[in-house]
Amino acid sequence: MRIYSAPDYYHASRIAANIISAQVIMKPDCVLGLATGSSPIGAYEQLVRWYEKGDIDFSEVTTVNLDEYRGLEESNDQSYRYFMNEHLFDHINIDKSRTHIPSGTEPDAEKACADYDSVIQKCGGVDLQLLGIGHNGHIGFNEPGVAFEKGTHIVSLSENTRQANARFFDNDMQKVPAYAITMGIKNVMQAKKILLIACGEGKEEIIKQAFTGPITPELPASVLQLHNDVTIVGDRMALSGLMAAADR
Repeated sequence: MRIYSAPDYYHASRIAANIISAQVIMKPDCVLGLATGSSPIGAYEQLVRWYEKGDIDFSEVTTVNLDEYRGLEESNDQSYRYFMNEHLFDHINIDKSRTHIPSGTEPDAEKACADYDSVIQKCGGVDLQLLGIGHNGHIGFNEPGVAFEKGTHIVSLSENTRQANARFFDNDMQKVPAYAITMGIKNVMQAKKILLIACGEGKEEIIKQAFTGPITPELPASVLQLHNDVTIVGDRMALSGLMAAADR
């Protein structure tokens, strides 16, 4: 496990973007597993700047996103397809037919999950999986539970997660979807490399628990301790607990 502690979100985002761009440069036809939320926005902005300067080419890249809200059309400004277009895809030379996001509107939930697992398999697996981490330790929308979910599945979002995401829905809990479709822990763990971004106040304790505590589905991110190529990038505040534990 590699840990990069940056002074702030801006510098953490640059480090994360460097790691992603290195993957693309080393393997132009790589498969990137992408994430949404506030954590990766800075890294996406940096990648766009480097693309505009001619430093990186996305023309052969394939992407698979972690998750999507159940019930939201792609055109909804809170859907994750909309998010990815707004923050990355619309600003780089990626072939959108090779950008994959789970279907939030497929009526048959089992079919939606099986179809997405098939997409990942046909892509040949993920070379680099980008992750954030929730305040309750969720990765993707894999919420705390009694078992690690294996493949793509439908999840009932916890109250904690819905409250954390309410800021994107005008702080109106009634607008926040109650369900999502997400890659499972098996999908995440099969990625060749994992890059986790964690920044901001309130993440320090969950990061410390995830990487120094017991491996348990009650804290989904803890399973990352079992992966052989994990890089954690964050600001000093978010990584303070983990860095203190590492120094002991």
